[in-house]
Amino acid sequence: MDHSHMGHSHMDHGGMDHGGMGSGDMCSMSMLFTWNTNNLCIIFRWWHIRTTPGLIFSLLAVVALTAGYEAIRSVSRRYEGWVAKRQEEVPRRNQVEVTKRAHVIKALLYAFQNFYAFMLMLLFMTYNGWVMLAVAVGAFVGYLVFGNSTSSTKETACH
Repeated sequence: MDHSHMGHSHMDHGGMDHGGMGSGDMCSMSMLFTWNTNNLCIIFRWWHIRTTPGLIFSLLAVVALTAGYEAIRSVSRRYEGWVAKRQEEVPRRNQVEVTKRAHVIKALLYAFQNFYAFMLMLLFMTYNGWVMLAVAVGAFVGYLVFGNSTSSTKETACH
């Protein structure tokens, strides 16, 4: 069916900027699962995959970032253990102050973990199979290295 009479040009996207420098160098945004890495951008416009070495480096970076999430969770668990031990050591009258300060730090760690988890979700939402596999490998590596005192079950899907 010919729609040329409807006044739509090939480049008209309703004023939306899809990123990129020129028509051949635009970030590809797929909403369907794909293995295609041509003009793949990962989360940011500046993280634009243009070469095979760039893809490999980016996938390794995704593995490291995902493993880093487990490292942050490990730090949070160790901090909570340290706080519990510290509360036992301080006199009762100082426990409230320790608890208040610890609660603020735990809240900051919790907020950072949530931010980090949603950024990882955005990685996965590239719908690119290679990036998705890198996230899974990163979760494996992170759990292997940092998850020795954690259950392997997850309470929620994205964090």
